[in-house]
Amino acid sequence: MKADVASPTAPEAVPQPAEAIPKLPQAADPLLPIMPGATARPPLADALIKAAPVQDFNLARDLGVFARVRAEGGRRVVAIFAASTVITIANMFGQVQLNDWNGRFFDAVGRKDLSGFLHDLWTFVIIVVILLALTVANTFLQERLKFRLREWITRHLLAEWLKPLRVYQLGFAGEYGHNPDQRIQEDTRLLGDYTADLGCGIVYSLLQLIAFVGMLWTLSAQVTFQVAGYEIAIPGYMVWCALAYALTGSALTWIVGRPLIALNGQRYAREAEFRFALVRVNESGESIALHGGETDERRHLEAALTAVVDTMRRISSSLAHLTWITSGIGWLSLVVPILVAAPAYFGGSLTLGGLIMVAGAFTQVQLALRWFVDNFSRLADWRAAVHRVARFREALDNLPAIEAGAEEIKHALHPEGHLAFEAVRILLPDGHIVIDDATVHITPGERVLIVGDTGRGKSTLFRAVAGLWPWGSGTILTPPLESMAFLPQRPYLPLGTLRNALSYPSPVDAFPEANVRQALGRCHLGDLVPKLDTIERWDNELSLGEQERLAFARLLLHKPAWVFLDEATAALDEDSQHRVMALFDDELKQTTVLSIGHRPDLAVYHTRTLQLVHGRDGDRLKLKPPPAPPPPRRWLQRLDDWLLTIRP
Repeated sequence: MKADVASPTAPEAVPQPAEAIPKLPQAADPLLPIMPGATARPPLADALIKAAPVQDFNLARDLGVFARVRAEGGRRVVAIFAASTVITIANMFGQVQLNDWNGRFFDAVGRKDLSGFLHDLWTFVIIVVILLALTVANTFLQERLKFRLREWITRHLLAEWLKPLRVYQLGFAGEYGHNPDQRIQEDTRLLGDYTADLGCGIVYSLLQLIAFVGMLWTLSAQVTFQVAGYEIAIPGYMVWCALAYALTGSALTWIVGRPLIALNGQRYAREAEFRFALVRVNESGESIALHGGETDERRHLEAALTAVVDTMRRISSSLAHLTWITSGIGWLSLVVPILVAAPAYFGGSLTLGGLIMVAGAFTQVQLALRWFVDNFSRLADWRAAVHRVARFREALDNLPAIEAGAEEIKHALHPEGHLAFEAVRILLPDGHIVIDDATVHITPGERVLIVGDTGRGKSTLFRAVAGLWPWGSGTILTPPLESMAFLPQRPYLPLGTLRNALSYPSPVDAFPEANVRQALGRCHLGDLVPKLDTIERWDNELSLGEQERLAFARLLLHKPAWVFLDEATAALDEDSQHRVMALFDDELKQTTVLSIGHRPDLAVYHTRTLQLVHGRDGDRLKLKPPPAPPPPRRWLQRLDDWLLTIRP
């Protein structure tokens, strides 16, 4: 059993990576006020904006990450996409029939052929009903493709993210390891939506191009020009015009809109930071109110908001520039097909129906070719989402490479089930020595207290035992992992019922009801028995002392062979501490205990004390037992006794 692994947000937390803590500039950039009452953009906002990493957008590499995904639901996604493609092919056939109908209908109008007019109207109804049914079916499949794609990717990311130790170690993976909640929730949603929309859209456009380019090439033979009395026909004239028109628009769109790709990536990052700051304030409302820190928190939130607003301002400028191209091309497309075919119509080689057919086919072809222009802003959004999710997935894969090139603490099972540190050196990621040459052997049944100055690496030592902290050297021999339990400075209570929090990480039905009630009563939490199946935010409902006692009740249920306590009784009074520590004399008397603590009264519950002592360099620490107390000076006692006998 392994529970309550130490959190990096505890008081003895490891320092954040340098890239996660932006350096504040000396002065604010003199811009117009953004927030009410502000006179300049906050320096912290400048730091957040400047901290945005230079992102390497390599589409082939990013898509290659998803090609390697093996998760439940992949075949279902492929099946839905294939069905949508089949319906799109049928839709294209209907569109071709509709374009042919256009020519016949307007020719009948031009000839004033009433019977032909009525017949074509009936044909129109049949074509439209079929196209409507195909469109509804395609919309249904496309919407299902969106959430199935999201489900497929999200399940895969959850499975990879929640592999042992990864949640903790991801905090050291740099920019792409930050805000995993947004990568898994928001970015995958955007990725699923945009991939379905754009994927189906490009398939539709390709089929549209295939269906109409041949028709347009054939109809181009009807477009002839009269030059000096000669009739000239250019093979595929309308096709070349459509191609030139679409390529010109696409080239201009790429040139003007390319910055949107990186800007959208920055926007997602800034949005994630702003949301994290809001959640943090909401979770820490009591502490903020007690310190009267609302003004300071508002300053930080406004700085984060300003970073979002600044990024969105740049996006809005780029979108405005892009709209000149996309909207201009869109409006011109209403008249361009008529203009390029007009010479043949006015020259008499095209009828009105022929002109409508040529213009319709031209419009369909240039719409297919212009798909890139019409969807560039969404492509930029999709590209940013692909990049962020792919880099997050790579960050999960590359976690072992964080310490590449550096020494790593080795772990192995102790042949006799003991715990041993063999010349263990613990370092920070930057190479700074935290603990030097820790060599000690702990046997089952011992109760060992580790003491030392605050911030000197005691909690980091426990993280190294749990396998969370790889930086350093030496070897740690441990008992089986499932026999160890870790209680950090602040207990972890998962979402759900109180019973779930008590049995975590085992299933809620893993323990008999009588044992659950007895464990709560033994830790003086009997009043919580009626609430066992109530869903609450128990980390907010219970006091810190109650949470610590609940963690000990959890130990009573799991009965681990080894328990590591990291200031696990810091919020308890002396009586409560005595009650929970007495568990190791009764129900858990076979359990080996290693404790970290500063309270002097903890020593009476342990059989041995180890102390972290400063080394010669001032920043190196060694794990060693404290000096033995001097032997009692019995000769002085004897002298006192003798003096008492001779005193009159």
